[in-house]
Amino acid sequence: MASEETFRDKSGREFHFTAKDFERVRKLIYDHAGISLSDNKQELVYSRLSRRLRVTGIRSFEEYLNLLERNDAAEWEAFTNSLTTNLTSFFREQHHFPILAEHMRQHKGREPIALWCSASSTGEEPYSLAMTAVDAFGSFTPPVTIIATDLDTAVLETAKAGIYQEDRVAKLDQDLVKRFFLRGTGSQSGLVRVREDLRKMIVFRQLNLLDGSWPLRPPFDAIFCRNVMIYFDKATQLAILKKFVPLLRDNGLLFAGHSESFFHAEEYFRLRGKTVYQLSPQAKQKVAR
Repeated sequence: MASEETFRDKSGREFHFTAKDFERVRKLIYDHAGISLSDNKQELVYSRLSRRLRVTGIRSFEEYLNLLERNDAAEWEAFTNSLTTNLTSFFREQHHFPILAEHMRQHKGREPIALWCSASSTGEEPYSLAMTAVDAFGSFTPPVTIIATDLDTAVLETAKAGIYQEDRVAKLDQDLVKRFFLRGTGSQSGLVRVREDLRKMIVFRQLNLLDGSWPLRPPFDAIFCRNVMIYFDKATQLAILKKFVPLLRDNGLLFAGHSESFFHAEEYFRLRGKTVYQLSPQAKQKVAR
C-alpha cells in the first residue's frame, strides 16, 4: 500500500489527491467494471477524474468518491466512462478479417450468422465486421447480424451515429472508402459517415462484461473480445471466458487482441491461429450436455 502522500508535481495541483484516494478509485472501478489499475496509473486517474470534479463543482476527491459510494447512478456512468480507454481503428489487427470472412463463407445457405463485438468502443470494429460480411457475401444485405456492446455509453453514441473525422479512414483502401462511406460537404466537410446499409446490420447496446447475466441471444458464430481482457486480472478473465462458452456455436471462433493470450483457460478454449481461439473438446462436451 502506498503511503498517505499527495500525488503532486512541482507546480502543485488544483485538487488534493492522496494515495488513499487512488486506492479507493482502484477498488471502485475494479468492483464495478473489473478494471485493474496498476500503480503507474495515478497520473492518468488524476487527470481524467479532475474533469469530473470541475463539471460537478466538487472540490475534493474525497467528496467525489463519497458521492460514488452513495450510488449516484448518473455519476457512476460518468466515472466509468472517464476511466475507460477506447483506442481503436478500422480493420485493426487486419489478419483477423480474412479468417472471419472465410468462416462466414463456409456457412452460406445456413441460418443467419450472428457476430458479437463485445468491446465496440466508437464503432470502428463492428463496422469493420459489417464491411467484411458485405464482401464475403457480395451483398449489402448479407445474412449477418452484429451485436456491438460496450461499457462506455458515450462511445456507443458515437458508434451509433457512424460519423468520423476523415483522417480516420485515410489509411484505408480508397475503393473501400467509396463503397462504404459518404463524404460530408459544406458544414460537414472533413467528416465521413458509414453507409446506412452497414448501420442497419448492427445493434449497439450497453453491456458490462462483469454483469451476472448478459441480455444476448446466442448462439454466435464468432465473438470479438479484443484488447479488453488486458484490463482484467486472470481470475476475471477466466470468469468471462467461461461465460463465452455456451454462447458460441460448436465451431464458433473467439478473436482476442494481439497482446492477449488465454492459455490459462485451456479447459474452455484452444488456440486455432494467431490470437484466434475455438472451443476446447472439454468445453464442447459441456455445451452438448
